Amino acid sequence: MERGDVEEAMAWHEKATSGDGWRWLAAEHRAAYLVDVARAYLYADDPVSAGRVLMEADRIAPAEIRHRPAGRDVLAQIARDPAAPTTLTHLAVTLKVG
Repeated sequence: MERGDVEEAMAWHEKATSGDGWRWLAAEHRAAYLVDVARAYLYADDPVSAGRVLMEADRIAPAEIRHRPAGRDVLAQIARDPAAPTTLTHLAVTLKVG
């Protein structure tokens, strides 16, 4: 992924999540989308933003992070980073992932 692609994708993400349509989506769909965005931030080597987005997903629909394999996988990847938010590190330890 090129740097311009990342910037364009993040601009699209900001636009997609700021409209009224975002709030009309089911909580599980919003959280699953945010798990994918967190993975994209990891791919772009931005674990801090990945952690921020994953914390938002956990707030919206905790089961997407705590029970689904994709959410647990991203949580484990973020928790291994030294810059990971402590909240996510504690969650990863509690869930025994990573």
